[in-house]
Amino acid sequence: MAIDKELLDQLLAGRDPQDLFAKDGLIDELKKALSERMLAAELDDHLESEAEAGVVNRRNGSSKKTMLTGSVKLTLDIPRDRSGTFDPKLIAKYQRRVPADGGPDL
Repeated sequence: MAIDKELLDQLLAGRDPQDLFAKDGLIDELKKALSERMLAAELDDHLESEAEAGVVNRRNGSSKKTMLTGSVKLTLDIPRDRSGTFDPKLIAKYQRRVPADGGPDL
């Protein structure tokens, strides 16, 4: 799946090309945003499957977690559920390091 050129133009608008890969640059912002979006989708799926099983559960805010990547520390908002049964696959409990190869743990 290719990323739309117009979206890339919007992301790059007004940015210094030297800062794209720098600490807290666009790449780090994208890592954070994509990770948090995937975690939210995981929780949505978890809540849907519990609802299908007849279990009443819902979102209950988020908690901060600092992840170490190859270039920077990212502080992510990890969503929580009311019953405490949500265990994300993207970033498992007690995991602190994002795999460098972007393998199955990421």
